[in-house]
Amino acid sequence: MRKMDFPLPARAVMIDLDGTLLDTVQDLALAANLTLIELGLPTLHEKRIADFVGKGVYHLMRRALTEVGGAEPDEALFERAMPLFMDCYERTNGEHTKPYPGVIEGLDALRAAGFPLACVTNKIARFTLPLLEQQGLAHYFREVIAGDTLPKKKPDPLPLTHTAGKFGVETRDLLLIGDSLNDVEAARAAGCPVFCVDYGYSEGLDVRTFDVDAIVSSLVEASELVKKS
Repeated sequence: MRKMDFPLPARAVMIDLDGTLLDTVQDLALAANLTLIELGLPTLHEKRIADFVGKGVYHLMRRALTEVGGAEPDEALFERAMPLFMDCYERTNGEHTKPYPGVIEGLDALRAAGFPLACVTNKIARFTLPLLEQQGLAHYFREVIAGDTLPKKKPDPLPLTHTAGKFGVETRDLLLIGDSLNDVEAARAAGCPVFCVDYGYSEGLDVRTFDVDAIVSSLVEASELVKKS
């Protein structure tokens, strides 16, 4: 963790979705396991599937197939699996999902402080936009950058530099709040400060080992460590 002076000045804030704003793993795991059942394959424990969350649904399903098969799936199997997963997740998306403690209060505090907000996620728009609406979070975000909005997603810096352009600010004036190494690598590549929450999925890795500017236990705590510049 870098040694910084707080509160950190910023002009806008970007926030990850899965594992940062919303606890979505139960619905993702249910969809993945329904897909595996359809394919005649063994299912996986929810905690194991949580380690696959962060790089989008294609990565998640490929990791799940690799886990149960003991090797990378062939393309024919993967191409059978993805439409099944998409249909299953369409049904389960939001069924058990809920905001983490402090999310609503943190978003209110950031908005009250004058920060324009963006949700920057690797979840594709087909699932992101309905989920934000369903959970009552959509109105907080001026911009939503989903995993298929642009040609590249996190850990590539493009979603962050694109957001900076939308907000008319330099990337160094954007703060990203996330839960995974994808967020950290994207932020560092873009030249943004980055906070990580300590409750997310983080692909099974320890966020304390990441090159972050702060580790926070809630969005409320994050809002207290940043000021509008």
